[in-house]
Amino acid sequence: MKTLLRPTTPTGHFVRHYLEMVVAMVVGMVALGPLWSLAGDAFGLTELLHAPEPAALIMATNMSVAMCAWMRIRGHGRRATLEMAAAMYLPFVVLFPPLWAGLVSEGTVMVGGHVLMLPAMAVAMLLRRAEYTGHCPARPDAG
Repeated sequence: MKTLLRPTTPTGHFVRHYLEMVVAMVVGMVALGPLWSLAGDAFGLTELLHAPEPAALIMATNMSVAMCAWMRIRGHGRRATLEMAAAMYLPFVVLFPPLWAGLVSEGTVMVGGHVLMLPAMAVAMLLRRAEYTGHCPARPDAG
Protein backbone atom coordinates (compact mmCIF):
# COMPACT_ATOMS: atom_id res chain seq x y z
CA MET A 1 0.00 0.00 0.00
CA LYS A 2 2.81 2.40 0.88
CA THR A 3 4.43 2.05 -2.52
CA LEU A 4 1.13 2.79 -4.32
CA LEU A 5 0.95 6.27 -2.81
CA ARG A 6 4.49 7.30 -3.70
CA PRO A 7 4.39 10.49 -5.78
CA THR A 8 6.06 8.66 -8.68
CA THR A 9 3.26 6.09 -9.09
CA PRO A 10 0.06 6.78 -11.04
CA THR A 11 -2.00 6.44 -7.84
CA GLY A 12 0.43 8.74 -6.03
CA HIS A 13 0.09 11.36 -8.79
CA PHE A 14 -3.69 11.10 -8.56
CA VAL A 15 -3.79 11.47 -4.77
CA ARG A 16 -1.24 14.29 -4.77
CA HIS A 17 -3.20 16.22 -7.37
CA TYR A 18 -6.44 15.72 -5.46
CA LEU A 19 -4.84 17.01 -2.25
CA GLU A 20 -3.26 19.96 -4.09
CA MET A 21 -6.70 20.96 -5.34
CA VAL A 22 -8.20 20.71 -1.86
CA VAL A 23 -5.44 22.99 -0.54
CA ALA A 24 -6.02 25.45 -3.39
CA MET A 25 -9.75 25.47 -2.60
CA VAL A 26 -9.06 26.33 1.04
CA VAL A 27 -6.67 29.08 -0.03
CA GLY A 28 -9.39 30.47 -2.30
CA MET A 29 -11.95 30.48 0.50
CA VAL A 30 -9.58 32.17 2.95
CA ALA A 31 -8.19 34.71 0.47
CA LEU A 32 -11.34 35.67 -1.42
CA GLY A 33 -14.01 35.35 1.29
CA PRO A 34 -13.06 38.63 3.00
CA LEU A 35 -13.15 40.46 -0.34
CA TRP A 36 -16.79 39.50 -0.82
CA SER A 37 -17.55 40.75 2.70
CA LEU A 38 -15.88 44.07 1.97
CA ALA A 39 -17.71 44.41 -1.33
CA GLY A 40 -21.02 43.50 0.28
CA ASP A 41 -20.50 46.12 2.98
CA ALA A 42 -19.33 48.77 0.51
CA PHE A 43 -22.29 48.32 -1.81
CA GLY A 44 -24.94 47.54 0.78
CA LEU A 45 -25.35 43.96 -0.43
CA THR A 46 -24.35 42.11 2.72
CA GLU A 47 -27.82 40.70 3.37
CA LEU A 48 -28.24 39.60 -0.25
CA LEU A 49 -24.81 37.92 -0.35
CA HIS A 50 -25.60 35.99 2.84
CA ALA A 51 -28.76 34.43 1.43
CA PRO A 52 -28.16 30.67 1.00
CA GLU A 53 -27.97 30.53 -2.79
CA PRO A 54 -25.58 33.45 -3.35
CA ALA A 55 -23.50 32.40 -0.32
CA ALA A 56 -23.09 28.87 -1.72
CA LEU A 57 -22.29 30.10 -5.23
CA ILE A 58 -19.80 32.64 -3.89
CA MET A 59 -18.12 29.89 -1.88
CA ALA A 60 -17.92 27.71 -5.00
CA THR A 61 -16.48 30.65 -6.93
CA ASN A 62 -13.84 31.33 -4.29
CA MET A 63 -12.74 27.71 -4.38
CA SER A 64 -12.89 27.48 -8.18
CA VAL A 65 -10.80 30.58 -8.83
CA ALA A 66 -7.84 29.32 -6.79
CA MET A 67 -8.21 25.70 -7.87
CA CYS A 68 -8.50 26.56 -11.56
CA ALA A 69 -5.50 28.87 -11.36
CA TRP A 70 -3.49 26.06 -9.77
CA MET A 71 -4.64 23.56 -12.40
CA ARG A 72 -3.58 25.90 -15.22
CA ILE A 73 -0.20 26.46 -13.54
CA ARG A 74 0.21 22.68 -13.37
CA GLY A 75 -0.49 22.42 -17.11
CA HIS A 76 -4.07 21.16 -17.24
CA GLY A 77 -6.18 22.12 -20.21
CA ARG A 78 -9.24 24.33 -20.25
CA ARG A 79 -11.72 21.49 -20.51
CA ALA A 80 -10.36 19.58 -17.50
CA THR A 81 -10.18 22.83 -15.55
CA LEU A 82 -13.79 23.73 -16.37
CA GLU A 83 -14.96 20.22 -15.49
CA MET A 84 -13.30 20.57 -12.09
CA ALA A 85 -14.92 23.97 -11.59
CA ALA A 86 -18.29 22.38 -12.39
CA ALA A 87 -17.59 19.88 -9.61
CA MET A 88 -17.48 22.86 -7.22
CA TYR A 89 -20.86 24.25 -8.26
CA LEU A 90 -22.91 21.15 -9.03
CA PRO A 91 -23.25 19.86 -5.44
CA PHE A 92 -24.66 23.20 -4.28
CA VAL A 93 -26.99 23.57 -7.25
CA VAL A 94 -28.36 20.04 -6.74
CA LEU A 95 -29.25 20.98 -3.15
CA PHE A 96 -31.15 24.16 -4.05
CA PRO A 97 -34.47 22.48 -5.03
CA PRO A 98 -34.68 20.54 -1.72
CA LEU A 99 -33.90 23.84 0.07
CA TRP A 100 -36.68 25.62 -1.79
CA ALA A 101 -39.08 22.79 -1.02
CA GLY A 102 -38.25 23.09 2.68
CA LEU A 103 -36.75 19.60 2.80
CA VAL A 104 -33.27 20.73 3.88
CA SER A 105 -31.93 23.68 5.84
CA GLU A 106 -29.54 26.41 4.70
CA GLY A 107 -26.84 24.80 6.83
CA THR A 108 -27.42 21.47 5.12
CA VAL A 109 -26.92 23.11 1.74
CA MET A 110 -23.60 24.63 2.79
CA VAL A 111 -22.23 21.56 4.59
CA GLY A 112 -23.73 19.09 2.12
CA GLY A 113 -22.38 21.02 -0.85
CA HIS A 114 -18.87 20.92 0.58
CA VAL A 115 -19.12 17.21 1.41
CA LEU A 116 -20.54 16.27 -2.02
CA MET A 117 -17.87 18.34 -3.72
CA LEU A 118 -15.16 15.87 -2.71
CA PRO A 119 -16.62 12.86 -4.56
CA ALA A 120 -17.62 15.17 -7.45
CA MET A 121 -13.95 16.12 -7.81
CA ALA A 122 -12.91 12.46 -7.72
CA VAL A 123 -15.44 11.61 -10.45
CA ALA A 124 -14.16 14.47 -12.64
CA MET A 125 -10.62 13.18 -12.12
CA LEU A 126 -11.57 9.58 -12.88
CA LEU A 127 -13.11 10.70 -16.19
CA ARG A 128 -9.64 11.94 -17.18
CA ARG A 129 -7.63 9.32 -15.33
CA ALA A 130 -4.57 9.53 -17.62
CA GLU A 131 -4.29 13.27 -17.04
CA TYR A 132 -4.45 12.95 -13.27
CA THR A 133 -2.12 9.98 -12.95
CA GLY A 134 0.92 11.75 -14.31
CA HIS A 135 0.23 12.16 -18.00
CA CYS A 136 -0.75 15.83 -17.89
CA PRO A 137 -0.69 17.59 -21.28
CA ALA A 138 2.47 19.53 -21.99
CA ARG A 139 0.62 22.60 -23.27
CA PRO A 140 -1.34 24.63 -20.71
CA ASP A 141 -3.86 25.61 -23.39
CA ALA A 142 -4.57 22.03 -24.45
CA GLY A 143 -8.30 21.34 -24.66
